[in-house]
Amino acid sequence: MSSFSKIVIVIGLVLSVVSCSDKNSRNYQYMPNMYMPVGYETYQKVDFLPRQMEAQLPADNTIPRGWLPYEFENGPEGKELAKLQASPLDSLQTEDNMKVGMEMYDIYCAICHGEKGNGKGILVEREKILGVPSYDDAARNISIGGTYHTIYYGLNSMGSYAGQLNFKERWQVSEYVMKLKQDLTK
Repeated sequence: MSSFSKIVIVIGLVLSVVSCSDKNSRNYQYMPNMYMPVGYETYQKVDFLPRQMEAQLPADNTIPRGWLPYEFENGPEGKELAKLQASPLDSLQTEDNMKVGMEMYDIYCAICHGEKGNGKGILVEREKILGVPSYDDAARNISIGGTYHTIYYGLNSMGSYAGQLNFKERWQVSEYVMKLKQDLTK
């Protein structure tokens, strides 16, 4: 075999080895599990985890960030205790609290309770929801703490707004509702 044919065979082998390599990825991985993580679906069964699920419950006695626990239970006893509660907001910022409370009330409450709190919101006028009482109704003994409790848990056909309004906004809306009640009873 001539030296020329040997050189051609060696060059051919070198070209075939070089052409198979990819410069964007490693050719050899020592521990592939460290480079290629194993992904799990959220609710799929995983044998080695507690409860055999990827998504776990939060640790006991933990509170989500930005969430404050409410001390009163949902029920008549809790509502009666909540009626005695005063607003924890700063009384020197009443004007700012009323402004924010009015904005939140217009977004979440006025559609049923009306802009003036008279129980004649758009949904009531269109007869989509019936039986929304006015804040000046003599049978309604509403207080700021009771209003907060109702916003937090909901009442009758009104659902809870605890997920839409944070702690401070719920108190601001409660203060604004009391202002509407005073305006209606004048």
